[in-house]
Amino acid sequence: MIRLASGQSVRNADRSRVSAGIGLLAVLLSINTSCAQELPPLQQSIPPVPSQQKATNQATIPCVNPPPTVNLADYNGPLHKTVGLFARDLNRKAVHPPDYRPGLALCSLKLKDKFSLFVSDSFDPVTFVAAGFNAGLSQAQNRDPTFGQGAAGYGKRFGASFADQASFKFFKDFAYPSIFQEDPRYYRQIHGSSGRRLLHAIDHAFVARRDNGNHMFNASEWLGTTSVVALSNVYHPGDRGFGPAAQQVGYNIAEDIGFDVLREFWPEIARKFRLPFRLEPVAGDAERRLFSTRLTPHP
Repeated sequence: MIRLASGQSVRNADRSRVSAGIGLLAVLLSINTSCAQELPPLQQSIPPVPSQQKATNQATIPCVNPPPTVNLADYNGPLHKTVGLFARDLNRKAVHPPDYRPGLALCSLKLKDKFSLFVSDSFDPVTFVAAGFNAGLSQAQNRDPTFGQGAAGYGKRFGASFADQASFKFFKDFAYPSIFQEDPRYYRQIHGSSGRRLLHAIDHAFVARRDNGNHMFNASEWLGTTSVVALSNVYHPGDRGFGPAAQQVGYNIAEDIGFDVLREFWPEIARKFRLPFRLEPVAGDAERRLFSTRLTPHP
């Protein structure tokens, strides 16, 4: 009897341990299930990849167009037509990033915009004036002597000079900027000391902007100038060879640097002489307006 009672008590103890184990296991399973329902998925807790986040931010950044170039009606002072034409030619390729609203950037130029820039620059009245001046200077120095003198010689020199101007615009405003996805415009710095702004203008001959806003070597400046000088040897009978060509490339790049310096400081010059100029680009077509000085001559 004692052995039977002791064996039964052992079985009861084992049965109690099994029941307790089953109950503990059920409790653990219920706790695990509730925690799994409360915890967020692991995929949601992983932070986004920096490159993907950067691409998303770039896709959501709005862009604005620069204000339109000045018209002749924007300035009514002395020699208003001459001043208006010259200012329009400078401002056509001079812009700067908007700083009046954070997060905005200038819209990049599409292929048709670059072609339109080339056409506008090529047939601008200032281009014809420059071609006429260069033709007169060339005739006075008797360059390209096979062209001769007189009206016929001047006409040939004018045609060659205009071909130089147009080919410059084609290669530097359209062809190479389209190939290398380069922005042909000059970006003013506006803020900073005069020395830093001067260096910024000079630096543009070597550093340009891509269509996406990144910096790159100014391939359009150097390849465009070299291509134009090489092409001009076809219709310029005089001064051929590597030496004169290299000298002409250097002269043209120095001239472009001078115009970039003028574009950089044009707002100050315009304020000093009360001329029209462009300032900030404006977001939205409905908000686009011209920031220019509209002044009438004092009596």
